[in-house]
Amino acid sequence: MNDEKEKVSLSILKDAVNCGIINIDSVLDTLMSTKREQIMKMHTYAITPPAKEGGRWQTCYKDASGKRKNIKAQTKEELLDKLIPIYLSDSHLDNLTFYGLYEEWLEYKVTVTNSPNTIKRHKEHYRKYFEPSVLHNMKVKKIDELLLERECNRIVREFNLPRKEWCNAKGILNGMYAYAVRKKYLTDNPMDKVQILVKYRQVVKKTGKTETYNTKELADMNEFLERMYEETLDSSYLAVKINFLLGLRVGELVAVKWDDWVKEANQLHIVREEIKDQTENSISVVEHTKTNRDRFVVLIPKAIEILQRIERQGDYIFMRNGERITARRIATILRQFARYEGMPIKSSHKMRKTYASNLNSCGVPLDCIREMMGHNNLNTTLGYIYNPLTGEQTYDLITKALQ
Repeated sequence: MNDEKEKVSLSILKDAVNCGIINIDSVLDTLMSTKREQIMKMHTYAITPPAKEGGRWQTCYKDASGKRKNIKAQTKEELLDKLIPIYLSDSHLDNLTFYGLYEEWLEYKVTVTNSPNTIKRHKEHYRKYFEPSVLHNMKVKKIDELLLERECNRIVREFNLPRKEWCNAKGILNGMYAYAVRKKYLTDNPMDKVQILVKYRQVVKKTGKTETYNTKELADMNEFLERMYEETLDSSYLAVKINFLLGLRVGELVAVKWDDWVKEANQLHIVREEIKDQTENSISVVEHTKTNRDRFVVLIPKAIEILQRIERQGDYIFMRNGERITARRIATILRQFARYEGMPIKSSHKMRKTYASNLNSCGVPLDCIREMMGHNNLNTTLGYIYNPLTGEQTYDLITKALQ
């Protein structure tokens, strides 16, 4: 039946051409124009016009082995025509390897992320987990969901990965195959059906003892910070002290300016943060937060008192020797305190967890805590809340509740 329909369709088209209803040249022009438009959307490399009169248009592409090759033509249309068989035939997919797809996806990823650290992490994970895998040199067309599932389970088992670490590594596979579907290399994403059937490495559950500064540690911390500030007049110590009342990301804390203090509303406007480019090992301040959303944090009287004690040295609130303090300086003070107390070092992120946990233990609504923390999702906030009380305080609270 389908063969008969096809014959009839071809016959009609032939008659239309013979009668002048359809112009072959016009159809070919339209077809080529459509293909060129497709190429412009698919081609990720720059198309460069001639640098001088009589020169040629040029661009580049990656061959099956992943090597970059130059291609030139007299006109832009001729250049696009040369790219058509590379992109719109099966030859590209026939020769595309797993590693080739990874490189193509990574090159695209660079253009849509603001974080060079994310790209660096992807490269590290690929080298560690996928480069030694049988997948690395295999043709994409020959990799099915069962092979992917087998390799994923092998990686989790052999590297003894916890669930979180595997999710970080799996992000590469999810990104690669979603990209392949969008590029029309594949019709379905095989990662959608991959299951991890082996056991993840068990992780010791985090508790308030390790994730927060409990009430006694916080009292000792404030005493230490106060004494160090009085001896040095270094506002870095007050920055640590006030952050237990603000709960800022350490990058946000060191990037706060005097103009961000909204005095009439007793609020601090959080609009920027310090970032570190791990690829270039450089530090800078950007005019956005981690979530690309500004927020207002409440300043309680104790926090306002701390701000009023700081002598203004420049645009930034927390400065030292005429320079803005950095996140590294905050980490140094926390290590200083740990050595002084003879206790394990707790990272600057534990200040945020202590802040959220103290608000929660005093009955502040969870959604309010979420807003103050700058989280988009309430589940993220829940991951910051622990018991910030000492063992004795916890026991007394339980006793009071049950008696």
